This record gives sequence, C-alpha cells and structure tokens, in this order.
Amino acid sequence: MIYPSGRSVWAAALGAVPAFLVALALPSVWYLGLLWICLLLAFVLVDVTAGPGRASLVASLQSTPQVGIGGRFPVFISARFTNGLPAKIEARLAHDTRLEPIGEAGGTLRPTPEGGALELHFHALRRGMASLDRLWLRWPGPFGLVWKQVALPFDNKVAVLPNIAGVRDEAIRLLQREALSDGQEQRRAGQGREFESLKDYQPGMGRRMIDWKRSARHGKLVAREFRVEQNNNIVLAIDSGRLMCEPIDGVAKVDRAVTAALLTAFVALKGGDMVGLFSFDARPRVVGKAVRGSTGFSLIQKRAAEIDYSNEETNFTLALTTLSAQLDRRSLVVIFTDFVDPISAELMLRTVGRLTERHMVLFMLMKDEELETLSDTQPEKAEDVARSVIAGGLLREREVVIAKLRRLGAHVVEADHRRLGPALVQHYLDLKRGDVL
Repeated sequence: MIYPSGRSVWAAALGAVPAFLVALALPSVWYLGLLWICLLLAFVLVDVTAGPGRASLVASLQSTPQVGIGGRFPVFISARFTNGLPAKIEARLAHDTRLEPIGEAGGTLRPTPEGGALELHFHALRRGMASLDRLWLRWPGPFGLVWKQVALPFDNKVAVLPNIAGVRDEAIRLLQREALSDGQEQRRAGQGREFESLKDYQPGMGRRMIDWKRSARHGKLVAREFRVEQNNNIVLAIDSGRLMCEPIDGVAKVDRAVTAALLTAFVALKGGDMVGLFSFDARPRVVGKAVRGSTGFSLIQKRAAEIDYSNEETNFTLALTTLSAQLDRRSLVVIFTDFVDPISAELMLRTVGRLTERHMVLFMLMKDEELETLSDTQPEKAEDVARSVIAGGLLREREVVIAKLRRLGAHVVEADHRRLGPALVQHYLDLKRGDVL
C-alpha cells in the first residue's frame, strides 16, 4: 500500500498559494501555476519507484511462549531490506484483549547493522491463548513524500497461564504431610494393593496381611507388605460453558476451576499418577492425552491456557460420552461444573449414571454465596422476603441435584471458591489413602 505523507500534503497546499496569485495577476498564463503541482507529482513518482520495496522486506516477530496472569513480557520486532535501508521504519502490532500494551503497541525501529529493531512490552490480563497475529510496517521514500506500508500476518501465540505460585506452597505442604514429595513411593504396611515384599508378622498387623501358604512353608507367620498403587489415571474435566463463565468475586468460575485443576495435577503428577485435561461447552474443546511425571506439568499448563470462555450452553451428553469413549481403563474423572436447577441438570444426570458404572466420578462445585446470603439475610421489605424465598428454593433444588448425583455413585465436593483447589487435593489424597482409585 502506498499513500502520500504529510510532507507531500503540505507541499501541495503551499503550491496552491502561488498558483492562485499567478492566475490572479496574469490570467492569460494561468497554467504556469500548475508547474509546481507537476513538479511535485514528478518527485512523488520518484519516491514511489525508488528506494526499497515490499519484495525486499524481511521481518520477524518474537515473544515468550507463555506468561502468567499479571505478568509482563517483551516482544521483539526486527526488519531489514535486502537492497538498501530506508531513512526510518515504523511498526504497529495487533493484539487481542488478553494483552495490554505498556505504553504504545508500536513505534520507530531502532537502526541496527542489519536493519531495524523494536522492543515492545505487554501486560497479560486474562487467561487463554493470546494472539499477536498482524504486524504493520511502513517506511518513507527517498524524499519523504509517500509512505510504503505492508501488513504482515503472523501466527504468534502466547499462552497466558494461571498464576498458581501462591497455592503451590500449600500443595507441597500437603504432599509432605502425605509422604508423597518428590514422587517417591508411599509405603505403609497393610495399606495399598500392589504387592511389595514379605516380612515377618508383627503384633498389630491386620490378618489380611498374613500369607498363609508361605507361613506354612517357613514354619512361622509371614506377612505381605503392600504399597499404595501408583499410575492411576486422573482426568480433569472442566466445563467452560455459559454458567461457568459467570464471575464470582470478580473472577470467572472457569478460571477458578482451572487453577484448582492445575494444583491437583501438580500433586497427582508428584504422586506418580497420570493426569489428562479435558474441557467442553457445547462440544469438547480441549482433549489432551494423559501425561506423567513432574515434567508433564508444563504441558498441562499449556493445555489449560487453551480453555477459552464461552457463552454457549453446556452439552453434557456429548462431552461426557466423548470422554467415556476415550478412556480405556478405570479412571478418576473430576468434573468442574455448575447448575442452577434440576431441569438444566437432567441430561447431566442421565450421562453420569453410565459413566459411574466403570469410572469413579467426582464433581467439584463452588458454593453459591450470593444465594446463601440472600436466603439468610434478615428481610426488611416485601422485596427482601421474595428474594429470600426464591433464593432458598434455588438452594433446595441444588441440593436435590447433589443428592441424585450421590445416589448415582458420584462423589460431590462443594467448597468455597477460595478453597476449591485445596479441597480437591485433600479429597484426592483421601481417596488415594483409602485405596479406592
């Protein structure tokens, strides 16, 4: 794209004054006033044809692959021409709403031996895959009368991840308390299902630990020692539909669910289990294979950044049926979701019944503090009474759905949104300690 610069506009405006005076003083030779315009057009034509063009431009865009919410990161822009260097190069970078530029989102490239370079800084506002997908560059001609501009498409993604540094310390504390730190095996005599070794029977050991055949062979009581089973399969399924995108205490429910899921993934991977991530709204969105080991946590984080916000209604039938078809072994399926009444949860209940036949299902729900506050507030006016009655009715309907889930064999944990992650970690450790995974 080529368009006139401010210099050429001012030059044309200044040439109009003498052209008018010549036409006014010498009407017979009024056309002499057009000489300035013709001269200006000649210089503009030289500007268009001379100097480096789009074909010789080589540009690049570099940024960090991931950043935490609230973090700052630089973006490096470089450009060079293979057949010369213009007087200056200006750049402008397009970004989505997840990022906010610190200062301007563009500027003049600093001259370098290879061309020009510019460093921009951005602030990460919201979780998700932030896109830096278009870069505009422009440079003037030799006389500065025209701008030559190009728009370059880029597929540059920055994963904006939840910042779990604050809750990770609590996860490590829970791991240390459960003797699961550093991925070491947790061995407790008489617990677990995986055979570990034989040892002499000691008073206080359970009878189920006695190996009667080997005891008869050795002529003394010999006990089997077990270890807590590892390599369990855990799937963290996050509902990103309309209800889960509503804010609670200024933060969307799905963001709180993602933070709790990452915290649990950190603990489970440390404990030797396998963790997979799954998200859905009207259809499955993020479907990731299970990973293991502490090194797999970074991959879980990147997948969590792909969970986007949605205004669509959740399709539990499609999502949970798809998830069930992908699971080839018994798994702990943790579902982060929300519902408002039994009617909206009816399809979910039908699908959960089939899922619990083979897998252990755990629902993580956030307490609806707004409804609880409206229900418990002392009414002062008639409107307060109506609000209290309606809120109480919605809470009772919510309890009905929770009771139905438990009758279907699912575990349900309803926790405060500020303690959702630790509550899930504690329940997971209890299940693991009870050898029911």
